[in-house]
Amino acid sequence: MPDSPHARTTEMPPHLSAASKVPIVTASFWVLKILTTGMGEAASDALVRAFGGIAVAITAVALVASFVAQFRASRYVPWIYWLAVAMVGVVGTMAADLPHFLGIPLWVISAGYLLAVLAIFAVWYRLEGTLSFSGITGGRREAFYWAAVVATFALGTAVGDLTAQTWGLGNLVSGIMFAVLIVLPVVARRWFGLGAVAAFWISYVLTRPLGASFADWMGSPPFRGGLGIEMALVAALWALAIAGFVAYLAVTGRNRGTEREVLEDGTAPARS
Repeated sequence: MPDSPHARTTEMPPHLSAASKVPIVTASFWVLKILTTGMGEAASDALVRAFGGIAVAITAVALVASFVAQFRASRYVPWIYWLAVAMVGVVGTMAADLPHFLGIPLWVISAGYLLAVLAIFAVWYRLEGTLSFSGITGGRREAFYWAAVVATFALGTAVGDLTAQTWGLGNLVSGIMFAVLIVLPVVARRWFGLGAVAAFWISYVLTRPLGASFADWMGSPPFRGGLGIEMALVAALWALAIAGFVAYLAVTGRNRGTEREVLEDGTAPARS
């Protein structure tokens, strides 16, 4: 995903001197992001099928609790950060699925969440002068960051369902399509001058339908082209992969950087 190994480091302003509360953008970041999207999709489907509206309420409370832990943390803590992202994955799926269950067309839901994402970015940029994710140290900028994360998850869920269901592509073909599309920001960043921040957020949106489409494919019945695995088991498998990866990051200290080790685009500087 978007990276800028040839960018130069810059001196961070005084107000960004605290430790960052988000991980640096490396390959492990994107692997975990995709895993949380698949887990969120499968977990949401399994919970709603089993418990209905009660699952929505309990999951919303769990999301709030994960946000409380994240906002109280003074620095990036892998298990806290990725727990919050995982919970956003579950609630973001519900936020896109519930309006569709009530009869709202997927294209309307997709358009609505796209407008929400653009509105968050517009206000964020108006107040902060940047959409950079390299200086998320708390306060208003962290609030904007997480608002964007929630909105992009919901948008990606709706778009993935739109291509799979309304457009009739199916989950596997949709997953493959988004796997191809996610390469485009990388190409545009490297060879056509697309800004690192724009490339990041475009990729961030695309990871959602990418992971969710493959999770849905695993849980769909064979007569619909899926693998027929129970959604609860799909969610458990993806959650185990997340837990293992996060444990690895926590032990090794990878995916963590100080304010002087992170570039404006949120990536780690090249090492000689």
